[in-house]
Amino acid sequence: MTSILAISAFYHDSAACILIDGKIIAAAQEERFTRKKHDPNYPHNAIEFVLKFSNLKLSEVDEIVFFEKPFLKFERLLETYVAFAPKGFISFAKAMPLWIKEKKIFVIVNNFFKFNLLKYSIY
Repeated sequence: MTSILAISAFYHDSAACILIDGKIIAAAQEERFTRKKHDPNYPHNAIEFVLKFSNLKLSEVDEIVFFEKPFLKFERLLETYVAFAPKGFISFAKAMPLWIKEKKIFVIVNNFFKFNLLKYSIY
């Protein structure tokens, strides 16, 4: 039996899903628990739910996967700002440094998270 915890976060509609032997056992969006429409935050509640629903502990999960396409998001941001140029330049100038900083921090945190997730049993 191969179990996979799939996580999507930090864009919109954060979610978690458990697959066992390629079959979806449980899936949930974080907004169902937080009541925030399109909640982009890390899906703590959704992960807890899918693990409980599938009767798994985090230590029993074989693989943890995370969906992120930073270049796709970057492309979408650029397309939006180009569509509103030159009016959107001030917004662009403020948003880009924050987005780049967020991605650098995310890479560091994500690497630490992957290394320590099972070691410390965060959930």
